[in-house]
Amino acid sequence: MPQIKQKSMSPKDRELYNFLSQYTTEERKKRFEEVLDFRTRHVTVVLEDIYQSHNASAVLRSCDINGVQDIHVIENRWVYNVNPDIVVGSIKWLDLKKYNEQEFNTPEAFDALHKKGYKIVATCPHQDDYTPEELPLDEPIAIVFGTEKTGLSDYALEHADMYVKIPMFGFTESYNISVSAALMMYTLTQRLHSSNIDWHLTEEEKDELRLDWSKKSIKRFWDYEKKFRDLHPELY
Repeated sequence: MPQIKQKSMSPKDRELYNFLSQYTTEERKKRFEEVLDFRTRHVTVVLEDIYQSHNASAVLRSCDINGVQDIHVIENRWVYNVNPDIVVGSIKWLDLKKYNEQEFNTPEAFDALHKKGYKIVATCPHQDDYTPEELPLDEPIAIVFGTEKTGLSDYALEHADMYVKIPMFGFTESYNISVSAALMMYTLTQRLHSSNIDWHLTEEEKDELRLDWSKKSIKRFWDYEKKFRDLHPELY
């Protein structure tokens, strides 16, 4: 896993989670634990300048299905907007980080990922490097996807640590990005599940997600938060 010092849940967050648990069904809490057992940050996804919202949204859905918790969205020329008909609610279970403060944001994103211990893996059908079945997983990896029309930027290709491609045997040059991401995530997470690699979330990370998911599972959460504030003013 990335070498990041994890913070323990604060006393306020711990009390808030315990408070919200009263309003979360046992079935939902059980489902949280089932999903958390397969959540990972050992593999993360990076979307560089994806302008078709339905494609990018389909990638988010595939990440959730395959247990990939974090998605990094680089907005250079195009702004990414979630397509609710495609994500089908999956976005609320994921952590989405956007890079959009500069004219060209790929260097900032790559620098941030490298500092977190990730190897940058560029998807490119023209590079003869690894397939998803061969890609080294001993270190955390960030898989970078570009647009179907133009692919990744020159910067992304030049500064990647490794390259990966899905073998193809027809006339068409590449898969649709959402199909490519789904195949990639499924293959990589299945390999992790059958490996001795420590790919699971830490208990601290799980605690953060338990609280976040509890908030997102309760209708009109802000009403319950106000009630909690009234009960525990000493925590604020």
